Amino acid sequence: MLDADISRFLDTVSHDWLIRFLERRIGDKRAIRLIEKWLKAGCMEEGAARPSEEGAPQGAVVSPLLADICLHYVFDLWARQWRARHAYGNMMILIRHADDIVVGFEKAFDAKRFLAALRERMEQFSLSLHPEKTRLLEFGRFVGGQPRQAWRGQTGDLYIPRLHARLWTEPLVRRTRRDRMLARLREIKDELRQRMRQSIPELGKWLRQVVRGYYAYHAAHTNGKRMSAFRFHATNLWRRTLRRRSRKDRTLWDRMARIVDAWLPVPRILHPWPEARFAAKHPRWEPGA
Repeated sequence: MLDADISRFLDTVSHDWLIRFLERRIGDKRAIRLIEKWLKAGCMEEGAARPSEEGAPQGAVVSPLLADICLHYVFDLWARQWRARHAYGNMMILIRHADDIVVGFEKAFDAKRFLAALRERMEQFSLSLHPEKTRLLEFGRFVGGQPRQAWRGQTGDLYIPRLHARLWTEPLVRRTRRDRMLARLREIKDELRQRMRQSIPELGKWLRQVVRGYYAYHAAHTNGKRMSAFRFHATNLWRRTLRRRSRKDRTLWDRMARIVDAWLPVPRILHPWPEARFAAKHPRWEPGA
């Protein structure tokens, strides 16, 4: 697996190359001039306007679209040609989200050659790969005789391949990384200390939003245990906060269970497997239907 990230992409993308890419599909010169003005708008520094010579405006609504158009020509089309002409393995999977790139190879030889070619490709367009976030790693059910080699993703998830062939219909186990979950719990603990004197309904409304937001991101098909553990630890932090408000407080687990059931949502799967999501949106055609 090649896990690649383009270093400071929105800050270093070339205006000249981006305009050349847009002109391949846009024939209206007025639209091109409008985009050029948007790119060169710059920023204000000490009351003086400073135009930008490279990069896309951070936070602008058009920047993600322009970045995707640029990488379509810089990476997507080139990577497909490289796969067709140079890959020796029978399988090569290309996945790109914004400037984050994941490529799967059957052979390590292909991965190393592709990484070297990708570095040269980025240099041609005044871009570079992030030295720390770009890495090659072995990933599969059995790698070097050691089963279950996990892939620690940059988004806070841990991807573990299935061990048994009978479970190969669900080849990956997606779990929240322990360090990321502990970091989030520490943030909740600090915030609960700041809100210690608030009433139980006020704390419940705030903590419900936090837990619901956590579920919305991590509620993958195989991550149920980690979500239940997160809810349990958040409940324990809330109980400890209530007990610290007074030496005579006797908030036991039976009372805390009733409070939690009233305010915190129960974890449920929000992100099924891709084939299930695809089948829900595009039902399979049957003869005679």
